[in-house]
Amino acid sequence: MANGEALNHELSTLFNEMWDMDVNRLVPGKDYTIDVQGKAGAAQQGDGAARRLFHNVNEERLKSIKTFATFISLLDNYETSTGVAEVVTPEEIAENNRFLDAILATKVMELAHEYLLKKNLAKPNLADFKHQLYDIWFQLYPRKGGDSPDSCGFEHVFVGETRRGKQILGLHNWVQFYLQEKRNQIDYKGYVTRKNKTRPDKDDQVLSIQFSWKGSVKPIGSTFIGVSPEFEFALYTIIFLLSEGKVTRETVKIEEYKLQIVVCHHGHHIGTAYPVLLNTSSED
Repeated sequence: MANGEALNHELSTLFNEMWDMDVNRLVPGKDYTIDVQGKAGAAQQGDGAARRLFHNVNEERLKSIKTFATFISLLDNYETSTGVAEVVTPEEIAENNRFLDAILATKVMELAHEYLLKKNLAKPNLADFKHQLYDIWFQLYPRKGGDSPDSCGFEHVFVGETRRGKQILGLHNWVQFYLQEKRNQIDYKGYVTRKNKTRPDKDDQVLSIQFSWKGSVKPIGSTFIGVSPEFEFALYTIIFLLSEGKVTRETVKIEEYKLQIVVCHHGHHIGTAYPVLLNTSSED
């Protein structure tokens, strides 16, 4: 699988089809409003944004969509500090399964499954595919330098983790960002520009931003805005299963956004996955 700058036309076509089928995606200016404010400076220096990134989000709409509702129920199931073993309760396993059932009922995941079947990377039976997704995203493993199972792909990508209270790992999901911001846990510090565009606007659905969380600053973090959980799950799962190396970078164009989707393996599981708006600096 190609690793680099050349545009992957096959995946771009597929991901645009998924984008068009993402009926659960929220509409900017209608279902939510963002306030991008000023440009972020160097980490630890000042704040380019006095206000929150999310001016408002229609939470009633979020709660009325099954994939968002089941997704939100998973966000409080994790101990964010790496090195602290996760304890998974039967209730949490049931919540994971409810979420997977919800996303597997969507057109977006149906399209992803069909594509993976053509590539012989998934089994036709939905129960087998669900088991495969569970292993990729929810199976616990020890992160760097530890021996206790303190992490999983879902926690890293969608919830976020901290390392020794000094570094933010992951946290590439807009719903988690919004909920943490609402609880005054996140401080949005401004946007990071992409080439040929001096400032993102309130309708942009991919952003590079700087923020602090739990006492640490993330100098640059990229995230989709407004998209459904199933869209991100499908996108990252496809690249994970297609890839052979430890780190894969696929350049795709989704709508107006030229992105590099980065997916890292942690054995048979996802280590991290995120979008990079091209021509911004690298991130973890």
